[in-house]
Amino acid sequence: QAQLVESGGGLVQPGGSLRLSCAASGRIRSINVMGWYRQVPGKQRELVATMTIGGSTNYADSVKGRFTISRDNAKNTVNLQMNSLKPEDTAVYYCYAVSFFGENWGQGTQVTVSS
Repeated sequence: QAQLVESGGGLVQPGGSLRLSCAASGRIRSINVMGWYRQVPGKQRELVATMTIGGSTNYADSVKGRFTISRDNAKNTVNLQMNSLKPEDTAVYYCYAVSFFGENWGQGTQVTVSS
């Protein structure tokens, strides 16, 4: 399995910005999709944004125009720039990657949007 390590979470005021980063290592042959999901207690994990190795992106409607995903295929890293953050963006954010060996998840990083 691949290991995914996230960084960049924290506490931010509404309207603020945060940047999440994720680095993949280990069994990471041919990573196709990398991205981010999020989860709040009592709810299912939901898609935030993903990007294929070819650069195609998919965003949740709730984050379009505010979040931007980017990745470095050579370094096996993916970032999520989050702007205009809202209290409803509060969640644990998980890095996600699909490689030749299957799906992989990070441990999660907490993002809290509160005044």
